Amino acid sequence: MHTGQKFRQALPESRRVVIKIGSRVIVQASGRPDMRRIRRLVSDIARARKAGYEIVLVSSGAIASGMEALGIRQRPTVVSDLQMCAAVGQGRLISEYAELFGKESLLVGQLLLTHDDFTRKVNVTNLRRTMDHLLRAGVIPIVNENDVVADEEVKADMSLGDNDYLASLVVKQVRADLLILLSTTDGLKDMSEAGRNRRIPLVESINRETFRLVAPVKGGLSKGGMDSKLRAAKSCTEAGCNVVIANGRENDVVNSILTGKDTGTLFVASPT
Repeated sequence: MHTGQKFRQALPESRRVVIKIGSRVIVQASGRPDMRRIRRLVSDIARARKAGYEIVLVSSGAIASGMEALGIRQRPTVVSDLQMCAAVGQGRLISEYAELFGKESLLVGQLLLTHDDFTRKVNVTNLRRTMDHLLRAGVIPIVNENDVVADEEVKADMSLGDNDYLASLVVKQVRADLLILLSTTDGLKDMSEAGRNRRIPLVESINRETFRLVAPVKGGLSKGGMDSKLRAAKSCTEAGCNVVIANGRENDVVNSILTGKDTGTLFVASPT
């Protein structure tokens, strides 16, 4: 097993980077936002932005933040309750990001999206134009699903995978060079008896054998799991975008990836 250093040497040359943060990274088990972790991630991302990378942030956590504010301990199963949590939590989440990035002298812009925004031609054109203008102005777009009105996205049987799928759609619209999926695992693990749960540093092609390595997610605040991340990674690599899955609870993880260090699992973009 090798780290694929020759492939990682290309990561610092990325121009547009989409960073997706999962709920488990920035929300405690109680549902309370982990402000220490959020502050460190903002500092890490701000450093990358100031280094010249154009950053789009796809952040989960609105429903969990709303749960904390409303005193709800377990993720609701009724769609209307989930939408209520999202309505309360989204404002809290974006306010925290705006304040923290503001301290880094950076502006953020909020985009709440649904499936329709990626399927209707007019919506797609407007979305792409808005994203381009924000990035050229140095603004960091912060993207989330519009769970308040799009009930299909919050239903368990139609989940977008804790924003993993949403991040892959954003990658294609902004023509990103790199997608970073931040979770609470160090990357894809070899769960076989011989693998002994070791991290796989490099995947050059995502196939059936790759998917056999993952196990379904079990409960909690997050909707995603490694399976949804692999599906997002497959979609993006086929579109010519490199993907890294890494542990968002590790300090300076974004800049570690962007400097080509052996961090997480790198999924190599297919030749275009």
